[in-house]
Amino acid sequence: MAEIFLQTLPFFAIIALGYASGRSGFFSAEATAYLTKFVFYFALSAMLFRFSANLSLGQVWDWSFVAAYLCGTLAIYVLATVVAMLRRLPVAEAAVEAQVAVVGNVGFLGIPMLTLLLGPDAIGPNMMVLAVDLIVFGSLIVILITGSRDGRVQVGVLKTVGLGLLANPMIVSIALGLAVSASGLPIPEPLNAFVILLGGAATPGALFAIGASLAGKSAEKLSVASWLSFCKLVAHPAAVAVFALLVFTVDPFEASVMIALAALPVAGNVYMLAQHYRVAPQRVSAAILVSTTLSILTVSTVIALVT
Repeated sequence: MAEIFLQTLPFFAIIALGYASGRSGFFSAEATAYLTKFVFYFALSAMLFRFSANLSLGQVWDWSFVAAYLCGTLAIYVLATVVAMLRRLPVAEAAVEAQVAVVGNVGFLGIPMLTLLLGPDAIGPNMMVLAVDLIVFGSLIVILITGSRDGRVQVGVLKTVGLGLLANPMIVSIALGLAVSASGLPIPEPLNAFVILLGGAATPGALFAIGASLAGKSAEKLSVASWLSFCKLVAHPAAVAVFALLVFTVDPFEASVMIALAALPVAGNVYMLAQHYRVAPQRVSAAILVSTTLSILTVSTVIALVT
């Protein structure tokens, strides 16, 4: 446990450095937004392209893995939704809370950290979890919010969701990488050197951006934030572990990566969606702050247990 904690500590130290820089005003909100944009559209995309270009679709996609993660995640999604509805929240707010309870920071934290901690074999499971989060749950929240406002799901909403997925740089970079891998053509050396150099900025840049963005988050409504953080950090990995190990018997190493990814704190893009649709952004902000702070201990604990 202590050894795993020391291995994860440098990652959270960079997050803390970003937080201190943002909190002190040395790194402004505008600077954080531009750093996040650089990481999202360029550095992380280059890293994902390089990873996926060295994998085949057969190495990435595993139906039992996807089924286990999807079932475990849906179980907590439904639980958070039921609790929200019992509190008489509208459908849109319930959808946002459910999203908070299950969508972790896989892109900015999980892929860089677990690839370094667990080795290159963790890349495939990382890609699958990221794909499910983006395609299934990233679409579901938009459909539920817009459907609850309009009274029904319109065709235009599905078109918007589809175009949004096609424009997501993480999905595009993975798809391009897999296409290059399927072609069997070697990546030209200058291009390979380019994506290695650019992708190398993804890990420190993403971690610093997480910390700097947390500086603007508030910790209001701690009772709700604590409940949602419990769902994300404890209940979600527990549910995923049950389905991965007892129901679908996923490969032990892949299951360990899946469980570790499920234990990650709430993703920042949930706040972006909540703010865009003006649905409980402060509640999401508090959950991100609380879950990220607590994850310094909980993520290390989960990784120690699964390894």
